[in-house]
Amino acid sequence: MSERARQRSPLALVVLAFLAEAPMHAYRMHELIKQRGKDTVVNVGQRNSVYQTISRLLRAGLIQVLETAKDEGRPERMTYQITDDGAATLQGWMKDMLAAPAAEFPDLPAALAFLPVLSPKEVLRQLEARLSAQQEQLAALRAVSEAQSKAGLPRLFLVEDEYRQAMLAAEIRWLEGVIDDLREKRLTWSAAWLKQVSAQLQSVP
Repeated sequence: MSERARQRSPLALVVLAFLAEAPMHAYRMHELIKQRGKDTVVNVGQRNSVYQTISRLLRAGLIQVLETAKDEGRPERMTYQITDDGAATLQGWMKDMLAAPAAEFPDLPAALAFLPVLSPKEVLRQLEARLSAQQEQLAALRAVSEAQSKAGLPRLFLVEDEYRQAMLAAEIRWLEGVIDDLREKRLTWSAAWLKQVSAQLQSVP
């Protein structure tokens, strides 16, 4: 069995966690991901993502087929269950993901590393658009969390949204500061200045 089959991923974690609750088929997993809002923390943009993850976990021996149902006029539907190895792996993944910061490579830091590709005006325009989008997302998250809390959902099931709200709020504060610096030209650049800095850097031994 290849190490790749046992490779950890957020979606693989979700599948194992659902099967630790109860055996179920792939369609039910897909339903739960949507119902519980897990599509905001795992990428299920492609329709077959769950099925591909299930196939990989099967090859790794972390889950197994419990039963296969065949209804007339419909394709076979397999119900899966977690194995003992899968349960132990789930525990290990959870401990690692909670305790050890992972090297992640999101788009924003990569774009920030090359701001001079755009003009200061264009960067300002794009960051203002991002700020507006993030403010809307934060407001929507807060509204959902407030409604869930009022409905009696325990905090245990809301901590992931708490984290996302905290991260969004921190990014919003940072964006507001950078946008203000761009507007006031405390952060700016020009082609001539960039050429000068490039020459200086090349002369550094």
